[in-house]
Parts: sequence; structure tokens; C-alpha cells
Amino acid sequence: MQTSSAQAAVGTGSAGKRRKPLPMVIKLAYRNLFHDRLSLAVTLTGILFSVVLVAVQFGIYLGSERRIAAMFDHAQADLWIVPLGTKSFDDPSFLTGRERHAALSSAGVAEVQELIVGFVNWRKPKGGSTAALLVGSETASGNLPWDVVNGTVAALASPSGVAIDDTYFTELGVNKLGDKAEVNNLEVTVAAVTHNIRSFTTLPYVFTTLGTGRNLLDAASEQTSYLLVKLAPGADREETRKALAARLPDTEILPHDVFRQRSLDYWLFETGAGSALIAGAILGIIVGVVIVAQTLYASTKDHINEFATMRALGASAGYIHKVILIQAVLSAVLGYILGMCLAMLVIWASKDSTLLIVMTPRLALFLLALTVGMCVLAAICAIFKVTRIDPAVVFSR
Repeated sequence: MQTSSAQAAVGTGSAGKRRKPLPMVIKLAYRNLFHDRLSLAVTLTGILFSVVLVAVQFGIYLGSERRIAAMFDHAQADLWIVPLGTKSFDDPSFLTGRERHAALSSAGVAEVQELIVGFVNWRKPKGGSTAALLVGSETASGNLPWDVVNGTVAALASPSGVAIDDTYFTELGVNKLGDKAEVNNLEVTVAAVTHNIRSFTTLPYVFTTLGTGRNLLDAASEQTSYLLVKLAPGADREETRKALAARLPDTEILPHDVFRQRSLDYWLFETGAGSALIAGAILGIIVGVVIVAQTLYASTKDHINEFATMRALGASAGYIHKVILIQAVLSAVLGYILGMCLAMLVIWASKDSTLLIVMTPRLALFLLALTVGMCVLAAICAIFKVTRIDPAVVFSR
């Protein structure tokens, strides 16, 4: 019994050592925060609204980037040969047709793939038509299209075979393999179906072979829109680019990452789409700061006598500032958790819609840091009020 009691005493002592009481500064911040439940609800609502708005705006921005860059991320190339003045992948025109042979005979070039891209008129089987973006490629490479869920890429080699995305079925007036339609007044057959390959411009992509693409776009047998150059092992990309530029003065020779970034910059900034998304995110931050600042200021004002008493008892201004800052951080964490839950619900609800919203671990951490920073900034207004407290007011009550 004595041994058991001793062990129990030791266990109790160890547990007592493990369970350290919360510092008083955290207790004060917690009680101030939860003392007025209505003010807390208003604060959390403001933070939640701000987190959701910023998460959705930046999520749409990232989703837009993914859609714009999708073709680049699936097309394997070191260099792109493009017509002069090309702003993006979705801004196609034709090369003259002699560029491929010139590129193949250049030092450092191992392979050149052709890509023909152009706008077409898709006529639905039951009437009506819509615009689409045709992408004809050397399907033997297996890069385009991707995410095929029905049929095969090899099936595109059949006469007038095309691949479309199932999210565009309604818009294109088809719903299964084997359905027929007309592209530029020529009959095509759905030979493969992809999932969730959508364009930033909302125009449906129609994939096919290089030969069928030329036929549907009424292009000459050697014409292409882009040439994808793969370098030989050990070849210097910049030296090869300069050599190709000298041989092909009527084209632009762009490194893969440069053309990718050019397309992103064009659609996100030159068209104003990205600026609008960023402006919406900034608006969300401003709204959050204003609501949180107003609520923290009101809470500090309501507790001004308690803070004055603490000052009269010898508490430093820095100690009180810590209480307010911890109160702000607690608000930020609670609001962030609620906001992220709602944001993830919105992202889940929109996963099959035309709007792609992306959430990444980096964006989630950025939102956490942003929320904490926003609440700390809002707490500064309350700190200015506390800084002017005269401890003598506690004796005048």
C-alpha cells in the first residue's frame, strides 16, 4: 500500500509538473474575447467573410493559371517556334510551312513536333452551332489530349476522329462515343472523351490528329501553328535558340517557360482578368481589417476601466498590449478555421462547374499568415487607445 501511495504521489507530482497553468496574459485575452459573445460573433463573421473572399479570389486566380498553362504543362518542348506577334497559345495563326525542315537541320535539335491550332465552327447534330478551338497534334507522341476517360488517343487516327471533354457535352450537343457532328462543314466522329480539360476562354477544345486538323482548318499539307522543339542531349538551349532565330527571322523562338509565362501574363493582366481577381482579394482584406479593428476597439473601450485598474496595480503598458494582441491572434485562428471550412465547402461545390477554384498548401499557409497579420494590424487601433490610459481614472470612479 505504501509503495502504491508513493507511486501515486510520484505520478501526481509528475502530472502536476506536466500540467502547467496558462499564463495570466492568455487567460485575460481569452476572457475578454468570450465575455461579449455578440461582439465575438461579429468579429468572427468579419474574419470568416474576409478569409472566404480572399481564398476564393486567389483560388480562382490559381485555377485560371492552371487552365491557361494546361497545354504547356502537357506539351513536351524545350523551345517553341511561333508566328511573330503571338500573344498566347489561344492566339493562333499559321507558320509558312518551311520552318520544320530548317529546324531539323539545325545543330542541337533532336526532334520537332508539329501542332496546328485554330478556331472552328462546331455544328451540333440536332441544330445550332458554337465556336471551338481545334488542336491537331501528332497523337503518336501521346501528349495531347490527356485525361482520356472513354475511348483512346489511338482512336483519333480513324477518319475524322476527334476528342472532346465531357464537361462540354451539352454545349456541343453530343453525349457519347460515336456521336457525329460537323466542324467547318465537314463531318467528325467523337472517338475519345476527356474529363475536365477546359479552356480559360470557355471555348471547348477539340483534339484531333495533325492531318485531320489541317483538313478541318483548310490548311496546306505543311502548315502548322506551332513547332515544338526538343533539344539533343547536351545541347545549349540559348545557343540553339539563337541559331534558330537566325535561320527563321519571320518567327519567334521562345523557351518553353517564356511562352508559358507570356500566355499567363496576356490573359491575366493584359485582359484585366487577373487584376480584377486580385482587387477582389484586396477588398476582402480591407473589409476584414475594418470589421476586426472596429470590434477590437469597442471591446477595448468596454474594458478600459479594467485596463486602468491593471495599470494602477503596476501592470506595464507592454503587458496590456500583449493581452490585446493575443486576443487578436485568438480571433484570427478561430476565424481562419471557420473561414477555411466554408471556403473548402465552396471549392467542393464548384468542382464540376465552369469555375475552377484551387486550394494549395502554400495558399492555405498564406491565408493563415494573412489572417493573423490582418488581426494584429486591426489590434493596433485598440493599442493606441490603451496607450493613452491614465491609471488615475480608477480612483475617480
